[in-house]
Amino acid sequence: MLNALGVIVSGRLVQTDFQQITDSQFLINIPEADNVNHVVVFLTGTVPFPDGMAGAVYFSWPDPNAPPCWQLLGYISNTKPSAIFKISQLKKLDEMATNGPTNVFGTNLPISHIAQIGVSIEPEASLLQQTPATTTTDTYYQFGQKMIQNFFNFVSSFSLTQSQMVPNPSETFVPLSTVQTWFTNFERRLQQNPNFWKS
Repeated sequence: MLNALGVIVSGRLVQTDFQQITDSQFLINIPEADNVNHVVVFLTGTVPFPDGMAGAVYFSWPDPNAPPCWQLLGYISNTKPSAIFKISQLKKLDEMATNGPTNVFGTNLPISHIAQIGVSIEPEASLLQQTPATTTTDTYYQFGQKMIQNFFNFVSSFSLTQSQMVPNPSETFVPLSTVQTWFTNFERRLQQNPNFWKS
């Protein structure tokens, strides 16, 4: 399988120098990954996967103080021999991870100072049941964005000018500009890290 896998990072040459970790796991290094937004992982066409099997594609950002923490991107298979994965949001997700590292490729790997892509040959049926990290990130971002827009629209529908206000000593009023500031800050934080609300 070593010659059967390839990776493309935009603006760079094709990489096919996967290292075999186990009989079914392969690893490749992605240098200078901080500015990488997307990667393409593909079968080169030299050797197909065994029947019923596919390649789970994992990604790990470098952490100089810890073993790799692997995040599932998705999979490739004989019927889907290539896939484009967005990785730019995964670093933020990895930095906020609270469940500890997922050590898919074993504990014997050295600590890495560059990003890595791992391909693990697994039953295709089980891969179809798994949720990639990018899907979760996008879902959290979309939900958060829709929620704050709904909240802001709801609050704005009750806005009054100062001349329309009727004095009521038992009622507390919050300026709409304060809600607008909160909305802007929340949206900025959501763009930076869709999981910030977990901490």
